[in-house]
Amino acid sequence: MAGAEKNILNRLYFVAGCMFIFAILIALKLVDIQFLEGDKYRELAQKNTTRNFVIPANRGNVYADDGSLLATSVPKYDIRFDAMTVSPENFKEHLVPLSKELSDMFGRPASYYQNVFRKARANKNRYLLVVKNLGYSDYIRVKSMPLFKLGPYKGGIIVEQRTIREHPIGKIAERMVGNEDRNNPGYYAVGLEGAFNKELRGKEGHRLKQKIAKGQWKPVYDDNEVEPQDGYDVISTINVNIQDIAHHALLKQMEHYEAEHGSVIVMDVKTGEIKAVSNLGRAKNGGYYEKLNYAVGESHEPGSTFKVMAMMVALEDKVIDTATIVDTKQGSKAFYGRRINDSRRGGYGEISAAKALEVSSNIGLASLIDDNYKDDPKKFTDRIKSWKLNDRIGIPIKGEGRPIIPEPGDEIWSRNALPSMAYGYNLQLTPLQTLTFYNAIANNGTMVKPRFIKEIRAWNKPVEHFETEVMIDKIASEKTINEIQAILENIVKRGTGKSLYSDYFSMAGKTGTARTEYGEKDWSQNRRYISSFAGYFPAVNPKYSCIVVIHKPSTKKGYYGADVTGPVFKRIAQKIFTDSPLIAEVSSINAQDPSVAKDFETYYKKVQTRYQKIPNVTGMAGMDAVSLLENLGLKVRVIGNGTVKEQSIKSGIPLEKGQQITLNLS
Repeated sequence: MAGAEKNILNRLYFVAGCMFIFAILIALKLVDIQFLEGDKYRELAQKNTTRNFVIPANRGNVYADDGSLLATSVPKYDIRFDAMTVSPENFKEHLVPLSKELSDMFGRPASYYQNVFRKARANKNRYLLVVKNLGYSDYIRVKSMPLFKLGPYKGGIIVEQRTIREHPIGKIAERMVGNEDRNNPGYYAVGLEGAFNKELRGKEGHRLKQKIAKGQWKPVYDDNEVEPQDGYDVISTINVNIQDIAHHALLKQMEHYEAEHGSVIVMDVKTGEIKAVSNLGRAKNGGYYEKLNYAVGESHEPGSTFKVMAMMVALEDKVIDTATIVDTKQGSKAFYGRRINDSRRGGYGEISAAKALEVSSNIGLASLIDDNYKDDPKKFTDRIKSWKLNDRIGIPIKGEGRPIIPEPGDEIWSRNALPSMAYGYNLQLTPLQTLTFYNAIANNGTMVKPRFIKEIRAWNKPVEHFETEVMIDKIASEKTINEIQAILENIVKRGTGKSLYSDYFSMAGKTGTARTEYGEKDWSQNRRYISSFAGYFPAVNPKYSCIVVIHKPSTKKGYYGADVTGPVFKRIAQKIFTDSPLIAEVSSINAQDPSVAKDFETYYKKVQTRYQKIPNVTGMAGMDAVSLLENLGLKVRVIGNGTVKEQSIKSGIPLEKGQQITLNLS
């Protein structure tokens, strides 16, 4: 018995000892927490009860040159429903009227909404999606409907707000304006949105909030710790009217020729402001949309539009003049084992250099350049590079294509490189780079940098203003520029672009047709071309330059630049003249038209004469003749318009007041 008691007593001592040791460990841990790791745990507790919430900044707007919105941020609202927070009484009372109002607003039957809400309540759904992507006015309307107007706790309404980017003019110029990366919300990489993302996005703010019951958070202080700073607005150079014209002109031609993709750029000659950029690519369903920024990013062999640059090199180096005769043979000529052909069967024979460019003779340009630069081809390429055609322009928009201008010693250089370059092969340029050069011709030799932005503004106050930037003061002598301007005008009047000529408005430019993918095995069976037209309008004192490039039109319908891209250029020029007529300035209000002055002198002499007989008015302006005869008391009948060709009462017959005389005008 005594041994059993002793055993129990030993056990009690052991348990007491363990408890004592445990108590000491707890005390040590408390000391450790309080003094050694106290800051750590206090910080952890603070994190679990307070949090810094990000307050997103409002993204700035992108505007057209006239203040029209191209891109803006708008709030969108999703409405969800917590079926468990609503009391049975409120659910029963408001379900039917709520369903009816939702039906009236969104078109689905009221029974549909009743079934959805009842099912959500039966399944204890606390996050039922009711409707999404509401604008502000629609959100306010839904929020005031029966049940929902009771608020989040009694009415079960859950409102989720987000900001999305919208383009008020739709998909037109979408690629140039830029859009949000679908796979990375809030990230902008392309177009103006990407180029000026730093200015547009603003700076996010922060607000400290404390966690309260039911997972809710409330602000700790009345003010934000860091106030959000809204993004700046960007005023672009894009003109909405010209953009619309360019887009639809390109789209119409793309659809007709079933082309793969194409682009258009319209540029202000003096300032370099880009007024329109349209990029259309074919979708799988056969439609077209703003797929990629081909105008800025796609380098390709330009074909015949480069012949202008080649001709200017030779003119500026004075190795030829516009009257230099070149033999185009019978439309086919071999250069170092490779045969070059002209589009016209039988060729053009011996023609002037100017004529060779007007008719776009491959042989003519290849011969002129090869004859004069084969012994020193670097002289030719150096002149090309002096015009910065081998460099990217350096625009802020990402993705500018790299030009390729080979020179002797390069991997792609051969004896055939020089004659090939003369008519636009064995080199690459983007449409924007080609247009920049043509714009310099229109601008009397001054090359200006293409510009997409006028101004950056903050709260309607200018932050930064962008001026015209001159890249090259003079690309060539005045003589060379004048000669090329004349040839470009003649190309439309009587050359490859003569089908585009109009008596009502003038244009100047160069057609281009280049083979593409000609290295593919199936090319002979499935020929593919790039059609282009580059130029400016009007031909005298140009206001706008423009380039149109269309890739892989259906060869069954046509592929030459004059047929495929030229009409787009003409339609753009014509519409701009019609919708925004260019006003001609009068140098002097006292200037007299000689023909008008002569008509007036004739009229004045006749009215000073006292007539007793019918005067001779043939050859007089119709309105002057009518005025003269009516002042003599005659009744005048007029047939036609213009000058008097015949009068019914011959001159010299005695005059009687009240007589009727008929005048035939033409």
